[in-house]
Amino acid sequence: QVQLVESGGGLVQPGGSLRLSCAASGFTLDAYAIAWFRQAPGKEREGVSCISSKDGITYDADSVKGRFTISRDNAKNTVYLQMNSLKPEDTAVYVCAAVKSVYCSLIPAYSFWGQGTRVTVSS
Repeated sequence: QVQLVESGGGLVQPGGSLRLSCAASGFTLDAYAIAWFRQAPGKEREGVSCISSKDGITYDADSVKGRFTISRDNAKNTVYLQMNSLKPEDTAVYVCAAVKSVYCSLIPAYSFWGQGTRVTVSS
């Protein structure tokens, strides 16, 4: 059974950090491009960061550039999102998604989706 499971969300103060994990089961991630999306209450889903299956090329949304870093560990079949300098506007449910492709994008044309992990940035 193909599955993506996110973890690592929680409550953090502004300026703090969190690392989200996206663990895959039922398939191996090395041939898949992976992306993180987020959706805040009352807002559209937003592509945050993505990483290609080859060469690990990444792409970040302007809203998180310089603060968030996506990475992958194919040996662990897991993708990570390191989030630093968090702001209240980063509060959202974060979801990872996978597509069998070399290249990634922040357009939600992905085959497999996780259930999400909630991130709340508040003092």
